Amino acid sequence: MLEKIKKVDGVIVVILVLLMAVSITSIYSVTAGTELNGSHIQMLKYYGLGFIAFIGLSFVDYRLLLKNAFYIYMFGIGLLVLVSFTESKNGAKGWLELPVVHLSLQPAELFKLILILLLASLLIWKNKDKLTFWRDIVPLTLITLVPFGIVILQNDLGNALSYAVILMGVLWIGNIKFSHALIGLVLIGGSAFAGITSYIQYHDQAVSFLEDKIGRDHLVKRFDPWLVPELASKDASYHTKNAQLAIASGGMVGEGYMEGTSVQAGKVPYTYSDAIFVQIAEEFGFLGSAGVLLLFFILIHRMVLIALECKQRGGPFIIVGVVAMLLYQILENIGAFIGLMPLTGITLPFISFGGTSILINMSSMGIVMSVHLYGGEEEDDLPVYPRYSPPPKLL
Repeated sequence: MLEKIKKVDGVIVVILVLLMAVSITSIYSVTAGTELNGSHIQMLKYYGLGFIAFIGLSFVDYRLLLKNAFYIYMFGIGLLVLVSFTESKNGAKGWLELPVVHLSLQPAELFKLILILLLASLLIWKNKDKLTFWRDIVPLTLITLVPFGIVILQNDLGNALSYAVILMGVLWIGNIKFSHALIGLVLIGGSAFAGITSYIQYHDQAVSFLEDKIGRDHLVKRFDPWLVPELASKDASYHTKNAQLAIASGGMVGEGYMEGTSVQAGKVPYTYSDAIFVQIAEEFGFLGSAGVLLLFFILIHRMVLIALECKQRGGPFIIVGVVAMLLYQILENIGAFIGLMPLTGITLPFISFGGTSILINMSSMGIVMSVHLYGGEEEDDLPVYPRYSPPPKLL
């Protein structure tokens, strides 16, 4: 155990502590003296639980999780189905109340890590062989589509899209054929382009379909400010328009801690959670925003180095899945407030207020650290998938 402790990646630990400091101070800035006063203390408690999860999972051999990934997946599906029968919150069904620890658990967040584990456990069997379309890509895609569909029905577009991003990242490192990857990119890119173009050109028909036919009016409020801001209602564009004004007013060095004109006046909703980047940009400016992005860059860089040093097949799959998850959240969250992406409610990793988000992200880092601590050992108990033997059942 002492040898494992000595091998802990100190850079990752320091980055996590710095991100915690950014989170606590940012949340305090926008909640002090409001009805949310004390949220920074609650976030500190969440981080305490998060570090417990981080330390605990760091010293558990990640291969134990891979061996039981299917059962964990079924448990996660059960939670997603269960939450479908709960009451809506902010227009979406996604929370289970845990009164003992005073935490609202969001199964859709938890399932991101569960999906990474299952996909990694299945790709281990390939033993560096090229992925085939029908025997590998289709089953893995279907496994991802199950939670994707459930979460879409719960009006949680942001987390649903994260499952697709995780799948693409894991398939890429899983040795997908270049032709399959190219076809997939063309299909996804073409579909996205066609969908965006159609929404803009046939806006009235699209709005009628979303609102009247399928009852998804919340999608109109998210797509209009992004694609056709001139047609968006005042209510729909209020969040993103004020966020962009606040970010622009921050300039190079910001307006000062707890001095942000827009965020302190409450003109930007959810600055303690989804829109916390707006607080950082307005009060600390471009330099402060760049500093936060630098912390994320160093964290991801360390994770990539761990994946390259790992001698086992499962470790790199897990790390790439976690990297894909974090990159998507960072790009979607920040992009939504500068007009590059639609607003989906995705939190900024490690900084936005939220118990489930912190626990899942810290748990993910714990598993990454486990790969670092145990990934240098030679594989001796994982099955090897012979090239010409029948493939394992993925479903």
